[in-house]
Amino acid sequence: MKPLNPLRLMLIGVILAVAGWSATVVTSRYGMATPVLPVTALATMGVIVAITLILGIRIVRWRNSNKANSNKKKTELDPLLAARTLVLAQACAYAGTVLLGWHVGIFLDQLRIWSLRSNQGITWLALAMAGGGLVMIVVGLVVERFCRIPPEDGETNSADGKPGRAVRGEAPGEGEYAYRGD
Repeated sequence: MKPLNPLRLMLIGVILAVAGWSATVVTSRYGMATPVLPVTALATMGVIVAITLILGIRIVRWRNSNKANSNKKKTELDPLLAARTLVLAQACAYAGTVLLGWHVGIFLDQLRIWSLRSNQGITWLALAMAGGGLVMIVVGLVVERFCRIPPEDGETNSADGKPGRAVRGEAPGEGEYAYRGD
């Protein structure tokens, strides 16, 4: 599995910011409701972030316990758990990017009519959703980092001779995850 590319996440965020802004302009022009998620979506985002963090902490504990017990028998990590944690972390980052981009676009559109509105609830809600998306991105990137296996001493990568493990199907220099996609 390839690591997340921050530039790709930024590009997706910018595209969705434009889409969110455009959708808000169109819906306000036709007198429709602003396309912002309800407040209950923040609770859902919180649950997703909590589950992702809990699973990521399990991976870090496994990695750190194996580092501390390098001379003893290493404990096994369920490879399916590691793979699912990595996929969940990346999905969390992508979902956060979508939510952040969309709601930043809505927020920017709402700012131009801020002084004309008597009720700025939609504006604050869009800002809260964008903040929730940002938290999802950060947690996704952090947990993805948790899933990386640090290079071990003495092992060399066959491609470039540098310390670390060789990973099939990835370019030299890319990190290896706790999950091996063999």
